[in-house]
Amino acid sequence: MRLLLVVLLLAGSFLPVYAQESTMNKSERYDSVLVPYGAFNVYTKNATVFKLDHEHVTNWEIEMQNKLQYTNQEGNAVVRLYENLDTPKFIEIGMGGPPDYRFWVAVNTPEDGYFMIHDEKKIGWTPDKLITATHSSSGGLTVSVGSKEAVSNLDVAGFTMREFTVSGMNSASDPPPVTSGALTFSIISGDPSGNPIFYMPFMVLAATAVLIVVLLKTKKRTSEETKNLSENKSS
Repeated sequence: MRLLLVVLLLAGSFLPVYAQESTMNKSERYDSVLVPYGAFNVYTKNATVFKLDHEHVTNWEIEMQNKLQYTNQEGNAVVRLYENLDTPKFIEIGMGGPPDYRFWVAVNTPEDGYFMIHDEKKIGWTPDKLITATHSSSGGLTVSVGSKEAVSNLDVAGFTMREFTVSGMNSASDPPPVTSGALTFSIISGDPSGNPIFYMPFMVLAATAVLIVVLLKTKKRTSEETKNLSENKSS
């Protein structure tokens, strides 16, 4: 039994070291864009386009930190996520200015057109909260503000992130919505099974199971030998 404890302790100490050495997942892709405030001072039809350096297929997570300074209560910051700008499919995340801080999420598809998924008119977001959007093949789309989910497991029939646009004016005659600041846009994607550390718990579990079987057989054999030895002495 002491041998089993030693092996488990060695496995536990080996796992974090292996994790440090295997943190580089070849399937991972990462992009980060600092979007200046001026990029939002445009009409939606003339939105500012940002093409990502990498293609983020299916399993991805986006983080947005909005530190824009809004001009007035009617000001908005709208981010649209695209697979391809030439197709009408996109995911829209909108952030209104103070004091209401409206927050909304909408989806546009070729089949159904534009439809609102979530629209929180009052205090839907605040500058101190991180906005995250995640998508996976099994879980669909989830959008959160801080720890609060606004959209959960929405099926958007798959989504590969390649580019995004930003805007803030509903019409060409609107005043500029923001005057300073920036929005940080970061995205990471990848297949977790592409990292060897993904398999480590299963490897440790399998090794432990094999060791337990060996120890049990050894213990049984030792007990039988001891019993036979005792019987021989008695006779």
